[in-house]
Amino acid sequence: MKQFFLASILAGALALPAFAADYTITAPANPGGGWDQTARSIQSVMQAEGISGNVQVQNVPGAGGTIGLAQFASQSAGNPNALIVGGYVMVGAILTNKSPVTLNDVTPIARLTGEYEAIVVPADSPLKTMGDLVEALKKDPGSVSWGGGSAGGTDHIAVGLIAKAAGVDPTKINYIAFSGGGEALAAILGSQVTAGISGYGEFESQVKAGTLRLLAVSSAERIEGVDAPTIKESGIDVVVQNWRMVAAAPGLTDEQKTAVSADIEKLVKSAGWQETLKTKGWQDTYLAGDAFKEQLAKDVSATETVLKDIGLVK
Repeated sequence: MKQFFLASILAGALALPAFAADYTITAPANPGGGWDQTARSIQSVMQAEGISGNVQVQNVPGAGGTIGLAQFASQSAGNPNALIVGGYVMVGAILTNKSPVTLNDVTPIARLTGEYEAIVVPADSPLKTMGDLVEALKKDPGSVSWGGGSAGGTDHIAVGLIAKAAGVDPTKINYIAFSGGGEALAAILGSQVTAGISGYGEFESQVKAGTLRLLAVSSAERIEGVDAPTIKESGIDVVVQNWRMVAAAPGLTDEQKTAVSADIEKLVKSAGWQETLKTKGWQDTYLAGDAFKEQLAKDVSATETVLKDIGLVK
């Protein structure tokens, strides 16, 4: 009887879910933004899918994510249960803020999601196509004002690339940075700027309502369900994606890095994550391992070039 009782306890223990790790995720931004949403989506899916029993999110905002990045790199070294989310905006912020801590000081694990840029004008704008906007830009770069997010961010980089591809001096672009999406949207709707640029999700409801005209998207091919040509179709060879990533702490062993990578792979392949992508309208751009490290290096190099062209980085 005693042996049966012990065997029953052991069997019950083995039947319990084996959680890989209890993670703490740093979202280097205020609650509610894209990085915070990414961190909290990882949190909820990891717990729901049994990948981790307990996942905490902490917000460390400031300076395009570089404050949170610096704190994470210094305080989490060697900790296999610490993660940080980031993205393309952070690449630009590291360069423009001359951050002493870069993505080389953490352990990149995977690119998770992406969102393409959308270029819009007010519905009553005389500019009907992306070609019209490019022609106006070529004729007088300063007369075309672009409303978007923070200086040096994805929106600003995209405008610089468009100008460069169109043969216009990128330092001549008239880019107006807004601190929030609502502020930028009001300026676009009020015709205070010629055109607006941001992730498509920021403009979707106004485009569908007919108050904004969608001129183009920055994807390589047309996006399913979005009635707009690509920038490339207008003859401007530019593809830009505002991607988001997850990284681990510096100083991990190969075994620890492998374990974290395995958990992230379970996350992105789970039904819960795929449902989250649909709900949020995020593109699945999962890229991991050496392939992600190589792409990240290319993105950093290309970003440094365009920010120098714009004049934000010396």
